[in-house]
Amino acid sequence: MAKFEARGADLYINGRKVLRAWESFTGWYWFGVEEVEPKLWFGFVQGIEEEWGYFDEKELESLAPKVWEIPKANLIYSGRRS
Repeated sequence: MAKFEARGADLYINGRKVLRAWESFTGWYWFGVEEVEPKLWFGFVQGIEEEWGYFDEKELESLAPKVWEIPKANLIYSGRRS
């Protein structure tokens, strides 16, 4: 299980700062910690399984309004945690 930690107004997962994040009506979360190319992110995904990997921001945008970007002020409260 990944370690979520709030440091001030910022969210960190396993010590890596979350730069942007998205969520969906289905309860999935995408946390981008590094933009490796424009609109291509490396980060943590909470879907059926939890895993680190790459995801495409353009694909997430194409799923709107079922997927939306989480406002920066709400990042520290986001994600599934046990």
